[in-house]
Parts: sequence; C-alpha cells; structure tokens
Amino acid sequence: MKTYNTCLTFSVLLLILMLSSCKRGFLDVVPDNVATIDHAFANRNEAEKFLFTCYSDLPQEGHPETNPGMNAGDEHWIYWPMSTSEDFWNLAPYNIARGLQNKNEPELNYWDSYSQRSLFQGIRNCNIFLENVGRVKDLEPYVKDRWVGEAKFLKAYLHWYLFRMYGPIPIIDKNLPITASPEEVKVSRQPVDSVVNYIANLLDEAASGEGSAGLPDKILNLTTELGRITKPAALAIKARLLVTAASPLFNGNTDLSNFKNHDQKQLFNSVYDPRKWTRAAEACRVAVLAAQNAGVKLYRFSSPTNAVDEATKIEMSIRNAVCEKWNSELIWGTTTRPEDTRVTQLYACPQLDPKAINLQLKGQLAPTMKMAELFYTENGVPINEDKTWDYANRFNLRTSTTADLGIQNGYQSVGLHFDREPRFYADMAFDGSKWFMQNGTFNIQSKSGQFGGKKQSRIFSVTGYYNKKLVNWNMVISTTAVVVESYPWPVMRLADLYLLYAEALNETDNKGLALEYLNMIRDRAGLKSVESSWTNFSTNPGKYADKTGLREIIRQERLIEMAFEGSRFWDLKRWKLAGVVLNEPIYGWDVIRSSYADYNRRVLLFNQSFNSPRDYFWPIKDNNLLVNPNLVQNPGW
Repeated sequence: MKTYNTCLTFSVLLLILMLSSCKRGFLDVVPDNVATIDHAFANRNEAEKFLFTCYSDLPQEGHPETNPGMNAGDEHWIYWPMSTSEDFWNLAPYNIARGLQNKNEPELNYWDSYSQRSLFQGIRNCNIFLENVGRVKDLEPYVKDRWVGEAKFLKAYLHWYLFRMYGPIPIIDKNLPITASPEEVKVSRQPVDSVVNYIANLLDEAASGEGSAGLPDKILNLTTELGRITKPAALAIKARLLVTAASPLFNGNTDLSNFKNHDQKQLFNSVYDPRKWTRAAEACRVAVLAAQNAGVKLYRFSSPTNAVDEATKIEMSIRNAVCEKWNSELIWGTTTRPEDTRVTQLYACPQLDPKAINLQLKGQLAPTMKMAELFYTENGVPINEDKTWDYANRFNLRTSTTADLGIQNGYQSVGLHFDREPRFYADMAFDGSKWFMQNGTFNIQSKSGQFGGKKQSRIFSVTGYYNKKLVNWNMVISTTAVVVESYPWPVMRLADLYLLYAEALNETDNKGLALEYLNMIRDRAGLKSVESSWTNFSTNPGKYADKTGLREIIRQERLIEMAFEGSRFWDLKRWKLAGVVLNEPIYGWDVIRSSYADYNRRVLLFNQSFNSPRDYFWPIKDNNLLVNPNLVQNPGW
C-alpha cells in the first residue's frame, strides 16, 4: 500500500516543512534564520543537530499536564476550580478527567499541536532526515546506520503515540513533493491492523543490524548520549505496541465494527484473533532477552551508608526504580525536557518539615482513594480477598504502635492504612505516614491546623493523599529554596516489560512462565510468590490456576507496580475496562477538618463520567474534517 505524508490541515506541505514547521529547534541549526535542507545536511554536525530536532518533537511525558496518562484518568485528582496560573500550566488533562473533552477545540490535541508539538510535524521531520541523511559527505557508514535507526524509531514512536490516542490514523511514510495535487494531500485513515503492522515493521528496521551495526545495545558514552535510542528500547516499544494491539480494545472489539472510512473500508477488525497474543508474546520475549543481554536488571537499592533497615531498602528499591537517574532498570528514559520531572516533583511533594515551609511544594498531585484501595495487604493479595484483613472495618480508626512501620507511632488513622504491602507505603503518603529522604525521615501531618494541612484555596491535596513515588529522595528543602534532582522520565523500565510479557504469556496459555516474571517483580516489592500468597491468604486460593483468574491477578499487579507512571489510563482503555472504572466516583478524606474522627471521613469529590465507546479515543478537531473530507471522525464525536 502506497502511503504519503501530508499536513492534515494545509495543502502546501513542502513550504510548511521548510519554513513554519522549523520554527522550533530546526532554526537553531541554520544561520540567519534561513532554514534550508542543503544547510541542514551539509556536514555531520548540522545533520546531527537535525536528528536532535527529531528527538525534540517527542511528547513531554515527564510533565503532569502534557502526559495524558497522568491526570486525564482517575489516579490523581485536583482541587477545583484552579484559578491561578501559578498552580498549573494547562488545564487540558483535568478537563478531560472531568468529562469536558470536545471536538471543536480538543484537549491535549497532539493531532494538530499541543505544548508546541504536532506529532505529524515530528513525523515530517523524521522523513526529511531519512530522505537526506545520505547526502552528508563526512558521515561514517556505521554512524549513518545508527542515526537512521534512531530516526526510524522516532518516526515509529510518534505514529504509536497517535495510534494509542486516536486509533486508526493515516500512515505517514513519505513526504509529498511541492507538486502534489490537492487530492493527494487529502489522506484517509488506515485500518488498525495496517497501522500496527506498519509501526512494528518500522521498529524492526530500527532495531536491525548485528553487532555494532545500527542502534547500540547500550549507551557507552554516558556523558553525551544518555536518552538516545538503543535496540532494547526499540524492541520494548514494539512489545508494548503488540500487547496493546492484542488487547480487547483492538482485538475483537465489536463495539466499533461499523467504524469505516467514507469508502466503506472497515477500520477495526471485530473478530478476535488469538495469533495477535502469540505475536505479542514473541515480541516481549525478544525484548526481554535484548534488555537482559544489555545488562538491564530490576533495580535494588543499596544504601550509601548501610544505615537503613530492610523495610526502607525495599521502599527505596521501589521509589528509586523510577527516580534514580539512569538506574539499572531503565530501558528508555526520555530527556526531551529534563526540567519536566522537576515540575512533577514540586506538584507531588507536600510540606515535609514544619521548620522549612516552602510554597514551591504544592502537594497537589493527589492520588485518589481508589488508588489507596488498589494496593495489596502485607500478605500480597487484594484487600477484599485477604481472609486475615478486616476489609469491612477499613474506614474505622486505629491507633498505631511501633510494629506499624509505615505509620507514626501512636497516631490514629483508618484501618485502610494498616498492614499494607511495601508498595503502598513507597508510593503514597497520608496524614500520619512517614516520608524517608536522604537527609532524614519526615512525619506527614496534614489535618487542618497542622503544618501540612490545607490553609488556603490552593496548593493542597484535595484527597488527603500524596504522591511519594515520583519524588526523588535527594530533594533538599529550606524556607528559601527547594533543590530538586530531576531524572529522565521512565518511558519503559524492565518491570513494565516483564508485566507485558506475563500478560502475553498467560493469554497464550503459558501460565508457569507468566508466574515466574510476575514473582520476580513481587520479590523486589518484598512479597511472597503469587502461589504462596493466594494459597495461604486468599478467600479464592485457586484463583491463579486458570487463565481468567491469573489475568485478573496480572492486571492488578500491573496497576500496582506501574501506579502513577502514566500507565493506568492507557491500560484501562486497552482492556476495555475504562467504561466501568472511569465511571466510578472519586473519593478523598475530609481535608478541611482538624480532628482524627472528622478528617478521616470519606467524602465524595466528583462523579466521574466516561462515555463508551466515544471516550476510548480522542476526537479529531472538526475543522480538520472540513479541510480534508476524506477523514472520518471517531465514533461518538
């Protein structure tokens, strides 16, 4: 199938490419603001700058308001209305979470442009690079092969990002010439399977090459090249793509069987195909092997002073798997804007020290109560399945003792916060919890009147929970400054890949190997194996023994392990569970109260609404459909 690139809202494509599409990044590489292809590929240095422009077109996944997965779902909630720009950069994801998406001016509109990023424009830049890199005279062949692999990966990743948001999209393979006719510019959307195959093949091309040819297995120049693409990264994104394509949203989804182009070409195959899971499992196996051969391994915390106890080591193994820069678990971390994770940390961190109050710490990236209920008990099973845990009285107050490691001694809190797994205390904080940092352990006290409590109409946690997982333990706070250590956003880490593999293995009836990968993640989190935990503590001890039960376990394990990393929003969609889960109410604690009893009352914050099947995909801006009548709108919009 012949496919071409086009600017989806303009017809004079090449002029746009040479002028307006170069307004950010590309103009930095040419003199006197004259953006010419000849100059961009005149020599090795200029061509490499253009390659870096392709990198700069990647979405800002480390920022809480540019990554849709962070705030467009139900993991976090925010006080409302947000009336001052000091507390937000853009309200788009919060509007989506509150059911305010629209087709006239879509929120988080990466199809056209959001945060100065049009992903189609980024694809055009990749095409320009691939079409012209052969002109560079002083470029060594092995360097050229690597750069081509990087550009193909970036092109594939931008397609993948659009596919996950919009479903069937136009395939952008070649840039149209200036002589293209109006009809050539008016492209159509391609069927889901065609899009998936195109992206997968492009990732295969990016990862091809043996030995030192093409993409490297690992980054060797740690000073200048960290964040650039490796073979394991390309293979891991392919695994994510194919697991998504095999999932219920794209595999046998009868809700979209009538979704067609104007020429009646069907865009979704509504017949379930088990071979998609077989293909996904093989892609995961290859990616896991490539990562392991490159030395990637699950991160384990090692204390610089060996002065921390075992529980703290487990907590920091969980937190630093995300926040420690370039740690052993990271397969690909994006450095498009390193300062984005600084913003995320300031949004997440509450006031830790009554002697060092600083309003840069907003504490407003507030996990919801449903996230608190998601994590396992200390026995490694869901709270509503553990036969030894008092689920019925989970909202009743208890007083902690020295045996309750995650709670301040003698503090009152609800039963929900007692006897939970290490990831609960590593990922979340609450009134009465502890927060370990490199320069000490801090007590969270956030009832009204306490140093961390709500004092005004802004910069507070509306749920009473705080996101501990995304805050680097090297943060240093004083009354006059907050010193934040940024980190690359973990687009893909090994635990994520292991969970994708376990999911695909279970769907292809390889339960034994699926449990092996699941149990490696649980072991790092300080839990016993699935088999041991369910056999000894679950009211459904045989749950893991069949595909349906193990599927449920794998999904909850994934939601826990990947919590607050922007994964849940997309997972709920691809599993076709968003229509249920994102229609559940959002709860928090009564944060304006001062007493234990009054504060620890569950309050309704919002009745969330998710319209199925409409909200599974982003709307295309209506104006684009007028400019290009060959485009069809997503169902329901």
